[in-house]
Amino acid sequence: MMNRFLGSLLCATIALSATAALAEPRHGISTFGDLKYPPGFDHFDYVNPNAPKGGVLRLAGGEGTFDTVNPFTLKGIRYRGRAGSVMSLPYETLMAGGSDEPDALYGLVAETADLAPDRTSIMFKLRPEARWHDGTPITVEDVVFSFSALTTDPGAFPSYRIILRDVTGVEAVSDNEVRYTFDPDAVALRDLPNTVAALPILSKAHFAGREFGETTFDPPLGSGPYRIAEVNAGRSIVLERVPDYWGADLGLNRGRFNFDQIRLEFYRDRDVQHEAFKSGAFDFHEEFTSRIWATGYDFPAVRDGRVIKEAVPNGGPASRQYFVLNLRRPKFQDRRVRQAINHTFDFEWTNTNLFYSVYERSGSIYQNTDMAAIAPPDDAELALLKPFEDQLPPEVFGPAYRQPQSDGSGNNRRNLRRAQQLFAEAGWTVQNGQLKNAAGEVMSVEFLTFSPSFERVFAPIVQNLKRIGVDASIRIVDSSQYTQRVDQDRDFDITTAAFGVSATPGVGERGFWNSAFADQPGSNNDAGVKDPVVDALVERLASAKDREGLTVAARALDRVLLWNQYIIPQWYRSTYTIAYWDMFGRPETVPTYSLGFLDTWWIDPAKAARLNRDKP
Repeated sequence: MMNRFLGSLLCATIALSATAALAEPRHGISTFGDLKYPPGFDHFDYVNPNAPKGGVLRLAGGEGTFDTVNPFTLKGIRYRGRAGSVMSLPYETLMAGGSDEPDALYGLVAETADLAPDRTSIMFKLRPEARWHDGTPITVEDVVFSFSALTTDPGAFPSYRIILRDVTGVEAVSDNEVRYTFDPDAVALRDLPNTVAALPILSKAHFAGREFGETTFDPPLGSGPYRIAEVNAGRSIVLERVPDYWGADLGLNRGRFNFDQIRLEFYRDRDVQHEAFKSGAFDFHEEFTSRIWATGYDFPAVRDGRVIKEAVPNGGPASRQYFVLNLRRPKFQDRRVRQAINHTFDFEWTNTNLFYSVYERSGSIYQNTDMAAIAPPDDAELALLKPFEDQLPPEVFGPAYRQPQSDGSGNNRRNLRRAQQLFAEAGWTVQNGQLKNAAGEVMSVEFLTFSPSFERVFAPIVQNLKRIGVDASIRIVDSSQYTQRVDQDRDFDITTAAFGVSATPGVGERGFWNSAFADQPGSNNDAGVKDPVVDALVERLASAKDREGLTVAARALDRVLLWNQYIIPQWYRSTYTIAYWDMFGRPETVPTYSLGFLDTWWIDPAKAARLNRDKP
């Protein structure tokens, strides 16, 4: 699975947007409605403000390896898995959100935000106590430098440049005030204040004399609750809690970030990772492999209660997980080819026989929300779609998209016949047992992955494709090759992708679907979608004035993406499936939009002491 630092950062925060016009500086900004928490609030409702600090948390960083701890560069092999969220902890932003509101940010490095009545600028007042880890103050010059480096340095991760393209300037107004200005004609003007509020702040002094986009094991200077203390190249990273962290007593931080040390170990694949967890090599694991979840947790430590296996309800949007067909390949340009390939995926059989029936089939990029297009378009949606009628499949205007279904028996003949029919309509017919076009070219499809766990998912699809004459295969490469082929070179046929989803999607959706991202190395538009209708709908979504308008635009975008089969949604579940050694305390309340483990749990000294005596 792909879990990029930028993906988690932008999906979680940049998709949020700014509040209505402010008459005066405020402690927070929100998209649609009032802020839940007042000025000077003591703590978020879902934390234990008196949570004890201490202990060492050991986690699996993910599959594969890494060759940099600079999360802001396009170069190199970046973290996958949980490491992406952990490695954002050293870096602060002007404002930050909680996990019980869909669209609010509160002052962090910035004490207040003052939004112009016409939303064309926002001024942030920095806290005098905000400090880098070396004790020097965070300055307005650092904020100005951060924006400049992320948007103009050729080595920076490219997604920032397009997401921030409507920011016209940033300037130091005084020693502690910085103002961003925006294009007054920008379609996404609604989102821009929160977009800039959520940008990581980087140290100008640290990068002086350094190449900004270099791969390095010398971590950038940070200002957050943790600092990187140790790096074992490609194998492990250790973060330590900053004992004199300047923001520890802020209301949005109280009761959070409770582990003294976080140790990340990287493993070759999920099976090796699971065996390490069983042996006690790390302490907490969110399980994403259904086979292991169903069959891999019957070991002594689970049976005697030392390891807890638990499914926790997830009230937020389901992760966005899908097959990616590389539209840059001429053979995938025809929608019927993409539809045909989808018909060869027998989800019902796969779910029963490989996934132990723990998943449901995804039918939306906004699964588990009211933004999913699950009914025919209403009048409001039709008003958005009708101007593009001659550019859209006619099905967009009828019943909602539904995934192909089978009876789960493994005899998927009906869907395979339909797949063969779709191929034929697109000009691919069986000749001497092979599917060929008029030029005699053979339809070949390679599924690319770095995870052996996905081989078992791809294998039945490959077998079905071969049955109808497609030259289908699977290629497993290491994580560095995968990164190069998918993120950089765009050299693949089909792969799979997974990302978190914001409860209030906005300008961040450009990174997934906008034409400007299609040929940009490192962007989240892995499929290479280039569609002016999609571009227009993304802009309508980003400019929606209220949640009703946002929902209408999201549903229209959803049905256009799905009926075009630009991506093929895979599966989801509405719970967090976790296992952990019984050494933790945690708040009674689970926040709506996250599990809250990393920032709100703590190590219970009595449980940890008992466990250390019992652990083999």
